[in-house]
Amino acid sequence: MGMMDRIAARMGYERRAADDPSWSALAPGVGYLAGVSARAAENLSTVLACVNAISTALAYVPALVYRRDGEGNRIEATAHPLGRIVRGGANSQMTWPDWLEHWIASTLLTGNGLSVVDRSGNGQLSGFRYVPWGMVTVAELSSGRLAYDVSDGRGNTRRYLEGEVLHLRDRTDDGKIGRSRLSRAAETVAGVSAANTHAATFLANGAAPSGVIEVPGIMKPEQRADLRDSFQSRHGGAGNAGSTLVLDGGMTWKAAQISPEDAELLETRKFGVIELCRLFQVPPPIVQAYENNTFTNAAQAGLWFATFCLAPWARKIEAEFARSVFPSSGPYELELDLSGFLRGDPQTRWAAHKIALDSGVLDPDEVRGIEGWNPRGDNSANLRTSDQEANLPLETEGRAQ
Repeated sequence: MGMMDRIAARMGYERRAADDPSWSALAPGVGYLAGVSARAAENLSTVLACVNAISTALAYVPALVYRRDGEGNRIEATAHPLGRIVRGGANSQMTWPDWLEHWIASTLLTGNGLSVVDRSGNGQLSGFRYVPWGMVTVAELSSGRLAYDVSDGRGNTRRYLEGEVLHLRDRTDDGKIGRSRLSRAAETVAGVSAANTHAATFLANGAAPSGVIEVPGIMKPEQRADLRDSFQSRHGGAGNAGSTLVLDGGMTWKAAQISPEDAELLETRKFGVIELCRLFQVPPPIVQAYENNTFTNAAQAGLWFATFCLAPWARKIEAEFARSVFPSSGPYELELDLSGFLRGDPQTRWAAHKIALDSGVLDPDEVRGIEGWNPRGDNSANLRTSDQEANLPLETEGRAQ
């Protein structure tokens, strides 16, 4: 074995013949998106709003690192390198929320999100680098493991193996490469895009239906072309809407009897918003679609969003960290704390706290911790807790002492 082979073996690379079929690359442009590209899909405001809502919400929630002791109790490990990354930044260019938002948004749009796990010379975790999925080519090695060839955009490519990257994926067809939900519902996305294109064209043509110019006699082809061009330049487009039409030579104008209401263009576009929200499991009020909104379902939208949309994605992220960042069977784990979404309105939340205090499930310091306040500790016994005592005048308080 040559020196280069020995170095490659130490680094975990596998040597195979050039004609080995396991080298067959799974190009990112094949199979994961069809009909409408991810970039084009973001031109649909509902797609952009859903992706932003999910990615920014998960980037906003607290990310906590816990260590399990021998008795199964969880203790927050604030000194863990990942805890410092969460508080400091994923890398020198991106904060933790910025990096997490990019990583999740890529997964939502393309079905796959990739980030390189950076480690220092001693193997300690030092950060994460987001990689656009369009710069990644995936190959399956003879061992069955995946290798990720990442281009830097300057003609250089570096290969990473599983464990050296975080690969977050949407539901797959082959267990290896995620498939975007935009591609699974390509006809739905294309239909919404077509409705938007029709609306834009309708407005560009002056927001008025087309019609027919009737001319007595027979016109030559060049006369018809001249009439059509002059009419379009004078009366076509939104800037010419409402302009006065002047006809001579016995010509008459008959407008086509098709209105936007007859075509139900507006209702079609509203339904398109609901269709796209279904794809991402986002309640319409979250993306400012209030057509069927009431005070009651608006109050529950956040809970529904956290329970059925954010929680599954948070669990996938936590599992990927457990697989690629923490040692196998180690005591550490990541938790994205969604309790802020699940606590409900203040009245409901404090009623639940009271039940927990009365039943002994929680103590006052634990309730304060849930609300984000520091514990009172041993001094809590010396502090007044009732509203009646808190409202005593200073003279009475002094005499009581």
